[in-house]
Amino acid sequence: MAFEFTDSNFQETAMHKDSIAVVDFWAEWCGPCRMIGPIIEELSKEYEGKVVVGKVNVDHNPEVSMKFGIRSIPTVLILKNGEVVDKQVGVTTKKVLVDKIEFHL
Repeated sequence: MAFEFTDSNFQETAMHKDSIAVVDFWAEWCGPCRMIGPIIEELSKEYEGKVVVGKVNVDHNPEVSMKFGIRSIPTVLILKNGEVVDKQVGVTTKKVLVDKIEFHL
């Protein structure tokens, strides 16, 4: 299951040096978010132990969402060493996300 990032755990779980995190900003009411959800779940299993893959519910975690200026969902950020290195806004394919992750590994 994809990791659940929150306002309280984000700094310690996603912003590490020498690590990569894939963060899906979503909401329950968002249809396109529900379309990308299964892809995020698959990636969390496939990259377990290599990359932290998880989700931020924007309705429940406004601090993290505001910090990264999330205005549209779904938005997937790839963080490396605590910095945003890639961004995908809107529905996408698993291949696009895999290519982005692999580029930064």
